[in-house]
Amino acid sequence: QVQLVESGGGLVQPGGSLRLSCAASGSIVSINFMGWYRQPPGKQRELVAGITSGGSTDYADSVKGRFTISRDNAKNTVYLEMNSLKSEDTDVYYCYATVIRVGARYEYQYWGQGTQVTVSS
Repeated sequence: QVQLVESGGGLVQPGGSLRLSCAASGSIVSINFMGWYRQPPGKQRELVAGITSGGSTDYADSVKGRFTISRDNAKNTVYLEMNSLKSEDTDVYYCYATVIRVGARYEYQYWGQGTQVTVSS
């Protein structure tokens, strides 16, 4: 099996910064896509930022210029550097990955348990 474990959430003042980490572990051959999602109240879960194994990135319009996603393929870890945080960034942030497992022919999707980010003065 594969597990995604997030860390780095917390309480920060508006304008502050946080860094989220998500480490994947288990019987992993490769990880194609890794990303961070959040689910604003009354809305569907949305992609905040994503990164492919080749390093291509994608961001939600609301976080462009403020958030930066990166990954360490050797450590199967993805990071989300969040700067200039706003109150509307408050949410639970979920790590997501598409994984080729040992002995499998297809990708499987995995989610982390979520980490709370609260932006408040």
